[in-house]
Amino acid sequence: MKSGREPDQPDHAALAAADPTGRLYNEDLAPAPPDRRSWNAYSLLALWMSDAHNIGNYTFAAGLFAIGMAPYQIAIGILGGALIIFLGCTLSGFIGHKTGGPYPVVQRLSWGVFGANIPALIRAIVAIAWYGIQTYLASVAVSVLLLRLAPGLTTMTQHSFLGLDSLSWACFLFLWLLQLVVLTKGMEVVRRFQDWAGPAIWAIMIVLAVWLIIQAHGHVAFFTGVQHLSVGEQVYRTFAAVGLTVSVLATLMLNFSDFARFAPSRKAIVVGNFWGLPINWTAFAVTSAVVSAATVAVYGKAILEPAQLLGMVSSTPLLIVGVIMFIIATIGVNIVANFVSPSYDLANVWPKMITFRRGGIITAVVSVAALPWKLYSSPAVIDGFLGTLGAFLGPLFGIMMTDFYVVKRQLVSVSDLYSPDPGGTYHYRRGVNLRALAAFLPSALVAAVIALVPVFGRIAPFSWFVGVAAAAVLYYALSRHHENRRRRPTSARRAH
Repeated sequence: MKSGREPDQPDHAALAAADPTGRLYNEDLAPAPPDRRSWNAYSLLALWMSDAHNIGNYTFAAGLFAIGMAPYQIAIGILGGALIIFLGCTLSGFIGHKTGGPYPVVQRLSWGVFGANIPALIRAIVAIAWYGIQTYLASVAVSVLLLRLAPGLTTMTQHSFLGLDSLSWACFLFLWLLQLVVLTKGMEVVRRFQDWAGPAIWAIMIVLAVWLIIQAHGHVAFFTGVQHLSVGEQVYRTFAAVGLTVSVLATLMLNFSDFARFAPSRKAIVVGNFWGLPINWTAFAVTSAVVSAATVAVYGKAILEPAQLLGMVSSTPLLIVGVIMFIIATIGVNIVANFVSPSYDLANVWPKMITFRRGGIITAVVSVAALPWKLYSSPAVIDGFLGTLGAFLGPLFGIMMTDFYVVKRQLVSVSDLYSPDPGGTYHYRRGVNLRALAAFLPSALVAAVIALVPVFGRIAPFSWFVGVAAAAVLYYALSRHHENRRRRPTSARRAH
């Protein structure tokens, strides 16, 4: 084992030979070699730009404005959340940098070489569902543009199949195929796309904001909201915004190792995350809130849906620019949050047969089969199914952090992460660490109840923190108990 900062680099041929059945190893899951560690600080900053600048996060910031928060309060709340995410992603990234492995391989540390499929598949299900939903939301904007440019296309909206009319199907499949072309080319192509996509979206968003501010003749309220709230309620909603911001990015705090494994150093991870999260993320949220405030001055009400806002824009060139922004933003966020992770997660299930590319194709196909427009239109599905899975992410993070930084104290045997040998460090009991499962189940249940049961509505925004704390404490206690039991026979023999 190595305790230093630099990652262990076991020979790939040796790892493959140690796993002849292909249950744990393939080239995509293998530790990233030095010549592939090309994700510098700028690449990570661009990654965060792509993830932040999307329809969902615009709607999130606009929604906070709609419930009465002033833009400056939104900035404070999201900055607080972004600082927590910065810390979480940096710590998660350090694990990926040290092991060189993606998220499902990292989870083998605490869950066991086969038990890691449990947290990996939970993360994959959430990602696949949102992959389809993000694609659908951007396709709505494309439909708006086409109907503006060619009103005759309304004939394609008169008949529907599985809940979508012909025009909507065409727009959805166009975006679906466009993403698939980019996403299945591998992580180096992903990096190159991110390097220019993030800044491009920023430029377009600034153009939209400036245009709306001009239309509003500069009358944009930065220090007042659309509702009058008491001081106590303003404070509560600001803290709630912190919790909700963390929840939005709880997925990436888990699987940031998917990207950080390609970073050349820990410093690159820290610098890229700092500029990408507390700086960039907060700036985009403030811009989104200002745009929402400007729509009140221009249209008499806050416009929360980006597609609806585009439909009200009188300038066709600006409409075209806005739709291009949504297309780029959708590809960007789906790469970062909803594609890379399930591609690795599915590959981890059957490495011999499923590569990163095949896992990506499975992700794309399942995202269509799930009919994401129906998922998005169903509050019961979003709040129930996806909300429950989202509540599970906190406990998974708590176990991962406690195991690596407290229980194992950053000591890693990278070779054993790919070894099916029952005597391996991470084989535990038949490849599963039952202590992780025992800590996860009650913590996930508590977090899900707080997140979903109406009586806990006021503390629901903080369910992630409850899940993290509960799982961390339970996992640490169970690990200490196991270690004490393991040492007890040795002590007894010495006494005799």
